Amino acid sequence: MRDDDFADLARRALRDNGYSMKAAARALNYDPAYLSRVLNGKQRPSLKLATALDVLLGTGGALAGTILDAEDRSRVARSTSNPSRLDAGTVDALAGVLAAYRRLDDSVKPQSVIPATLAQMKEVTRLLKGARGPHRDRLAEVASEFIQFGGWMLAQDRQDAKAVQLLNSAVELADEAGNGTLAAQALNFKGYIARQQGRPQGVARWYSAAAYTPGAHPAQRLGDMLQAAAGLAELGERDDALRLVESAERLTDTASALRPPDTAYWLTPEFNRLNMGLANLGLARYTDAVDHITAGLAGLPDELRDAPWTWEHRDALERAMAAR
Repeated sequence: MRDDDFADLARRALRDNGYSMKAAARALNYDPAYLSRVLNGKQRPSLKLATALDVLLGTGGALAGTILDAEDRSRVARSTSNPSRLDAGTVDALAGVLAAYRRLDDSVKPQSVIPATLAQMKEVTRLLKGARGPHRDRLAEVASEFIQFGGWMLAQDRQDAKAVQLLNSAVELADEAGNGTLAAQALNFKGYIARQQGRPQGVARWYSAAAYTPGAHPAQRLGDMLQAAAGLAELGERDDALRLVESAERLTDTASALRPPDTAYWLTPEFNRLNMGLANLGLARYTDAVDHITAGLAGLPDELRDAPWTWEHRDALERAMAAR
């Protein structure tokens, strides 16, 4: 994690929450000059400051999670200077940074996370190009997930063409690493883009591809089938949509009994009620759509309820309520 990237993330998050640098220093009880140096990338942030910022901004430890300790910084630096000597600790450190970025997506505007995300993504993919040895495959998985996360962030900002390019690259890397859950998630994000573009053919195509990707987790398959069904219903393919909903319903118990994959940690039974709501909305079952989306939103953890990606579900709820 580069100090410049932390500075950019923290500065943008403070701005999004209405804090000037002086106001933040007062709220944190920190010296304004010190905070200015950190937020301008001139001084390395301390874990204490990052934790204080997390509390102030409600980011749940995500900012602190982007900071590597001295040992991990040294390890990553060694691997970066000599990729052929990549070790497991470096991969673990980079995976931890990625997990922190994903948590930021739940509480910070996409536009504020994109610059640092793309910078980190480039660093990881640069390392992968020269990596050798037994840990390269796992680094390829981390790189694939970082690339698809970059694509997801760009998709939320409606930079669709760039997002699709990244998601295609993520699928290729996931296939190279033999990771079906990562490949399915990247295809899922392509379906999301198609839905934002109002292209039901793309919705049906990409969510179906995600659902039937070898190695996809049952919770992924369930959600993807439901979203593909919504696309088919919008196209007037009602019978095919109903068959997909029935297939998804048969997966419900299996998916609920398993922990969601770490690469798609949000795929809880409550979250998939949102997908069931979208399917019912497409099938003009408006009362069922209202019930599922309402329950899905209510069942989200507190830190996710106001996440930017929930806005489309709230819009779907309003449409279902107006139509029933």
